[in-house]
Amino acid sequence: MSTIPAESAGSPILTLEDLHVYYGAIHALRGVSVTVRPGEIVTLIGANGAGKSTLLRAISGMVKPRTGHVHFYGEEITRRNPADIVGRKLVHCPEGRRIFANMTVRENLELGAYLRRDKQGIADDTEHSLTLFPRLRERLQQNAGTLSGGEQQMLAIARALLTKPRLLMLDEPSLGLAPNLVREIFRIVETINRESGTAVLLVEQNAHQALGVAHRGYVLETGQIALEGVASDLRANPEVQRAYLGE
Repeated sequence: MSTIPAESAGSPILTLEDLHVYYGAIHALRGVSVTVRPGEIVTLIGANGAGKSTLLRAISGMVKPRTGHVHFYGEEITRRNPADIVGRKLVHCPEGRRIFANMTVRENLELGAYLRRDKQGIADDTEHSLTLFPRLRERLQQNAGTLSGGEQQMLAIARALLTKPRLLMLDEPSLGLAPNLVREIFRIVETINRESGTAVLLVEQNAHQALGVAHRGYVLETGQIALEGVASDLRANPEVQRAYLGE
């Protein structure tokens, strides 16, 4: 786990207060409150159907909470549309990668920078992303749909980085990947956080890996926060070990 940066003791950059989300009659999130501070990696763990992905979608504007509040850098964004939220540098890298399969790797990266106008900054950030993900450099002219699953996940993260996020939300980045690629993806997430100070909100079923890189964590059960704390404390918690770590 990375050392918690000194600035993380400051005011949260993201605050969720008493969030309730419904899908029709289904009460998907039940009074959820979460914070992310500058420079932190915060993970959400829980079983399938616990509400983890719904939580990210509520933050990014893809679903609208019935009640509750989302604040980003002190500004309420609860009812903002997704494009507006991305423009504020709060970026959601969704489950399933959602790359543009019929476009090249380079074109996918260019779309990540769609809202930017700083050409030199875009060039510099593209080069940095290709340094983080050297496999993508070799495949810049390939259609993204021809990439392996691991390479598509790398592209999804690299594309998100081209927005120059202040907070990067990752939904199940290890899903369906071989163990060696899982380790590589999490190593890169740590590198992004350490080198740029980008805060990360990570949804992940692989609790071992997630709690290994995170500073703090929340355990979500049936739409409610069941536990929260420093990641190392959660890893040592017998309930978490039994339910999520297979110990």
